[in-house]
Amino acid sequence: MSEVLARYDLDRVTIATLASHSSLQIFHGAKLEGFGTVAIVPRDRLWFYEQFRHLIDHFIVLNNWRELCSPDVVRKLQSLNAILVPHGSYVEYVGLDCAEGIELPIFGLRGLFRVESDQWAKMDLLRRAGIPIPRLFSVGDDVDGPVIVKLPGAKGGRGYFIARSGEEVARGVEERVKEGLVKTPKDAIVQEYLIGVPVYIHYFHSPILGRVEILGADIRYETNIDGLRRLTPDIIVEMGLKPTFVVVGNIPLVLRESLLPRVLDYGIRFVEETRRSLPPGVIGPFSLEGVIDDEANIRIFEFSGRIVAGTNLYVYGSPYSYLYWGEPMSMGRRIAREIRMAIEKDELNRVVT
Repeated sequence: MSEVLARYDLDRVTIATLASHSSLQIFHGAKLEGFGTVAIVPRDRLWFYEQFRHLIDHFIVLNNWRELCSPDVVRKLQSLNAILVPHGSYVEYVGLDCAEGIELPIFGLRGLFRVESDQWAKMDLLRRAGIPIPRLFSVGDDVDGPVIVKLPGAKGGRGYFIARSGEEVARGVEERVKEGLVKTPKDAIVQEYLIGVPVYIHYFHSPILGRVEILGADIRYETNIDGLRRLTPDIIVEMGLKPTFVVVGNIPLVLRESLLPRVLDYGIRFVEETRRSLPPGVIGPFSLEGVIDDEANIRIFEFSGRIVAGTNLYVYGSPYSYLYWGEPMSMGRRIAREIRMAIEKDELNRVVT
């Protein structure tokens, strides 16, 4: 990307992202830091994002997401001196090859996209980082307790299910292959179902300041698993209901302060492992997602190498981001602040790949 970046007018850099997921937060934060903004938007969503013209300076309208990597669109973005900020929907919408290969500077580590598309590779990275994870099984293995079966890609939990035996796992995965939710059974991962409180922790790694920041935490609100809590077990059995895990929203969470040293240690371990295995390592926002049990043990079952939707809770900043910055600091604004500091120090190449 150095050749593309060399042609940029750094006094006129814009921040671009796909109009979805956490884009409004990203645009809002970019404007607060003095940047122009570019919304890459499919035609059928344009009407909605036009309601936020005060946050969006340029619209690039697509017939479908896969047009992002077309030469005309890439040239237009380059002419706007655009830095692309990927969020949780980026790879799912445009495809892995486009996401990795697009000839635009990306804020973050593009080398992490391929790892994120493979559940086994993700868990191996966490293991190498020395971060506690649940026990893992393959489809066909015997299991000795409840497990959760997860599918690759960012689908908001769609298709995940709980099973209690190897036979249930195999049946459930085969159904999802037929539904087109997963290509082959080996692409699914089977994890020990962890008992405790789920927590989704928002981090930011700053190459410019040389530190990892905890910027927030949330709990996901999922259908229908969270709705089932309102029913008694006998009704659930009688109706033949099975839990599903489709994310519909997020709930704010402030962790006990005594947990924060371990939470920060996990974040630092993650950054250090990505530096070793995927240099230059993760840049900017990432999330570790896990469960805290009744003995305050934290095990991590998932990560995201990009901004997560739970950060939308904190458009005006979180309790943690205020402690770092003494002013309202959303994740979207923190991204823009890092880009601005990098430009001012003539170190933009340290925060884009």
